[in-house]
Amino acid sequence: MKVLILGAGSIGGYVGGRLQQSGADVTFLVRAPRRERLERDGLVIKSTKGDITQKVKTVLKGSEGGPYDVVLLTCKAYDLDSAIEAIAPAVGAATTVVPLLNGMRHIDVLAATFGDAKVVGGLARVGVTLSPDGAILHTSPFAAISFGERGSGPARAALVELDAAIKKSGIDGGLHKNIVQDLWDKWIMLCSLAAMSCLMRGTVGDILEAGEGQAIMLETVEECRKVAASAGGDPGEKGMQTVAGYLTQKGSRFAASMLHDLEKASMVEADHIVGDMIARAKKAGIATPNLRMAYAHLQVYLARRARGGIGKPAL
Repeated sequence: MKVLILGAGSIGGYVGGRLQQSGADVTFLVRAPRRERLERDGLVIKSTKGDITQKVKTVLKGSEGGPYDVVLLTCKAYDLDSAIEAIAPAVGAATTVVPLLNGMRHIDVLAATFGDAKVVGGLARVGVTLSPDGAILHTSPFAAISFGERGSGPARAALVELDAAIKKSGIDGGLHKNIVQDLWDKWIMLCSLAAMSCLMRGTVGDILEAGEGQAIMLETVEECRKVAASAGGDPGEKGMQTVAGYLTQKGSRFAASMLHDLEKASMVEADHIVGDMIARAKKAGIATPNLRMAYAHLQVYLARRARGGIGKPAL
């Protein structure tokens, strides 16, 4: 099985690095500066599960090095259009596209581009960042990816092979029998956390210090749950208890990466994670006052960022 990974950043670099370390045939589609660094320094992973430095195969164009059985897409949602353009030459008749993005909207876009049958569901739960010197820093005790068919049929051969490779690599997860539910479960948690972290500019623990903090957090979670339920993705009582457990833990330093991006004046996935949840809510006739407030806050930030106003007086 030949795997192409778009980029060698935090998630793509970590997953691809672990796969190659265990013997998988992995190629990274990267830009020229990243290729130069990888050729000079190797792919460097500093991890709670063990450090590695290794040489990796890279290409600058999707048309090189194929054909590929699997293309792993690990970009940010706001880079989806350019990502599609980059991987399009690599997607052949027998290629499976496995996106590891947050939310759900990207699946519709990818299916419309490459055909519904080529695109499966996937997600990542990996706490990683990219250091200024290009090293991948994995600091969390967990590293997992899940993927699977979006329909009810058996998993295709490429996913079965990828599942075996993931398990051999030491990454948790792998093939999931109900990946759509898994996507909803993560999105409920992430959308609630991102919306509230960015609106209130704090961690879960900081939010819970506010008099109405826990009540507002749980209201936001319920807004997201209703949207999921309207699409057949209600996590059920046990699933909601898990979400609430993470988002109502006193003193928690848990925060969405979107907050870190916002505080660095970086681009954020506001439309894909929060805006799309609201759009689906409107179609289902579900009120989302807390999400709307948070999304408006993020839109104002993006407007101010676009005019170069971040870090300057508002007036």
